[in-house]
Amino acid sequence: MTVSLRAVSLDDLATLRVLNEAAAPHVNSLSLAEFDWFRVHAPYFRVAEQAGNIVGFLTALTPELSYASANFEWFQAHRERFVYIDRIIVAEAARGSGVGRQLYQDLSEFAAPFADLLTCEVNIRPPNPGSILFHERMGFREVGRQETEGGKKEVVLMERGLDGGRRAQVAVRRGSGGEGQEG
Repeated sequence: MTVSLRAVSLDDLATLRVLNEAAAPHVNSLSLAEFDWFRVHAPYFRVAEQAGNIVGFLTALTPELSYASANFEWFQAHRERFVYIDRIIVAEAARGSGVGRQLYQDLSEFAAPFADLLTCEVNIRPPNPGSILFHERMGFREVGRQETEGGKKEVVLMERGLDGGRRAQVAVRRGSGGEGQEG
């Protein structure tokens, strides 16, 4: 079935919230007001549709934004020229159909003119093995780990270079220590 991508509209937010809540605990809950913040501020916030129904979405941020997330702040401190994937959600019925891959391809094309890296985090406590496998298949590699929410969660911090990874080496902040358990 054909997947089409488009920018998020205000009318989409309630549907996106339902998809988001269905993905808990692998993603944090968001209110409609928080989804609207992303709609207004995120440079990349797109939905995937099949047969007129929203089956997924991806929201991504750039380093100049102010966003209260320990994971985003880790990448701000340790990387330059990146796009941070705050969340990608694909409806359970659409998983394995290429929706996530298409969203990442579109994001890569969007980010290529100004970024060297795509970055994200995936929960390892609580575990999200499906997402880790998906990101590894998409070429992401682990660059760090950190606990969040007072130790309730632990994430693996991941990145993928654009242009087949050739630009990844120049994106590490000088003197940041680069890889390993930082936070």
